[in-house]
Amino acid sequence: MTEPWHSALSHVECGRCGARYDADAPRNLCECGTPLLARYDLERVAATVSTSDIAGRRPDLWRYRELLPVRDRRHVVTLGEGMTPILPLRSYGARIGVPDLLVKDEGTLPTGSFKARGAAVGVSRALELGVDKITMPTNGNAGAAWATYAARAGLESLIVMPQDAPKITRMECVLAGARLYIVDGLIGDAGKLAAQAVTHGWFNTSTLKEPYRIEGKKTMGLEIVEQLGWRMPDVIVYPTGGGVGLIGIRKALDELVALGWLTGKLPRLVAVQSSGVAPIVRAFEQGADTAEPWENAETVAFGINVPSAIGDFLMLSAVRDTDGTAIAVDDAELLAAQAACAGTEGVLMCPEGAATLAAVARLRESGWLDGSEEVVVLNTGSDLKYPHAATYDEPPVLAKDAELPL
Repeated sequence: MTEPWHSALSHVECGRCGARYDADAPRNLCECGTPLLARYDLERVAATVSTSDIAGRRPDLWRYRELLPVRDRRHVVTLGEGMTPILPLRSYGARIGVPDLLVKDEGTLPTGSFKARGAAVGVSRALELGVDKITMPTNGNAGAAWATYAARAGLESLIVMPQDAPKITRMECVLAGARLYIVDGLIGDAGKLAAQAVTHGWFNTSTLKEPYRIEGKKTMGLEIVEQLGWRMPDVIVYPTGGGVGLIGIRKALDELVALGWLTGKLPRLVAVQSSGVAPIVRAFEQGADTAEPWENAETVAFGINVPSAIGDFLMLSAVRDTDGTAIAVDDAELLAAQAACAGTEGVLMCPEGAATLAAVARLRESGWLDGSEEVVVLNTGSDLKYPHAATYDEPPVLAKDAELPL
């Protein structure tokens, strides 16, 4: 017997001015130019669903359907996304003085990154609302994910990415049938080109310019809590570019607290950026509520190469409200952390994920972490999508009849 499908979606609401909008029409930004957030009838959810109900469902992100915006299961577009593993990093953690270090490994998701979460929910909701063609700028992984899920949904996609984006993500877009354009510039330049498509009837699915990508990303927070036994870790460390995942994790925690499924102090949230592009860190250190654009942005962690983010105030609020912090690490630091973790744990993180490792080490050195905390870091994708970024010594080439130099 098929289990009933219920979304408790109520409306969408401006993250700044609080204006409310009907959720059952395609939406982008509030009239004030601010991202919209999906809101739910949490009283209804609390009265009709329990954590034990959720535990009996399939191990994918759609197990949280009451807290997701898709109203009819027929519109769900899925490739089996969700329930990525949380792995202990005991040896590496002990090495840097944080023995209770855990990683949630998003590299196991379809399309190889956490972007599959936002794409699954965003594309499903777009399909449900009658959207038939989507467009977006991307640093690579988001475009690959949205193009892939659009293909599965039967939607057209038009993707614009900077020329330095990982070539593998270009291949994914093209093979998924997307109209792909490459721009000689950064993500902001790609956004300007994608905006031209919007004027010709393509629906804008840029970061935080529609309300439902964040709903997919928030399932990272829902899963962390469920996987830890419906409790929170002390600290969650997140590599931050556009910041949708950071905002989504905070939103998930708030909803779980409101439902009564979670009690106690929220985890301290940490936003990690590269020292080559750190607008959120600079704003945090200056005590500002918004972040000024970063000039001459450059980092090997291309997924967080975002000089200006529309959700800056939401990220800064998430960090400050939880007594968290924001920290920037150098490319050399994150690449060294990437190699050290792979060598001690067998966990090969993408550059963005490795940035969280470097950040944890720095926070331990500074005393911000005292070493007793349970810390969860997010590895946002598979490093196999970044072969150009890895640093290692090439092995020698031996003749076929050579003896091994043991």
